[in-house]
Amino acid sequence: MARDLTETTLSSELVFQGKFLKVSKDNARLPDGKSAYREYIRHPGAAAMVPLFDDGRILIERQFRYALKQTFVEIPAGKLDPGEDSLAAAKRELLEETGHRAAEWGLLTSIHPAIGFADERIDIYLCRGLTVATQSLDEGEFVELDVVTLGWLMDELRAGRLTDVKTQIAVHWMDRLVSGQWPWPAMSAA
Repeated sequence: MARDLTETTLSSELVFQGKFLKVSKDNARLPDGKSAYREYIRHPGAAAMVPLFDDGRILIERQFRYALKQTFVEIPAGKLDPGEDSLAAAKRELLEETGHRAAEWGLLTSIHPAIGFADERIDIYLCRGLTVATQSLDEGEFVELDVVTLGWLMDELRAGRLTDVKTQIAVHWMDRLVSGQWPWPAMSAA
């Protein structure tokens, strides 16, 4: 029989509020009855997508990430705006960041990339039927676009150069889908 591992919040304090991140410090009752402090980042959530062209190539981004002071290869993604669902955010971010629209969308998976210290959830979609529109980056956002093969992404992953977790997971999903090991997601019209 599984043991109840639930921790119950006794008190909660907001210790920092930034533009979109919040840091909380809670006092929690542990499963053994003792209490402990838990510090964590509250995040509004995000959506990411694998933009798949008809020829099987994938649209990716290169973007400098300040916290780690380096440029990363990533699938397009962005945070949810207040009241926005993840599919709407994915469609908005695809257009803003890449200047593309997609005719079909299907949910691949949802991930929690940093469960030890953040409540962030990212829903990852596959989108197909891409058409070119107008890119509209946010103020201060700089993105370089590229079109690559799944094989190139797998090689980058194996070589340890593809370290962004949402992109790694998306590449593993795409590898399983393309190889026929997993079924393609149910796609819906945009």
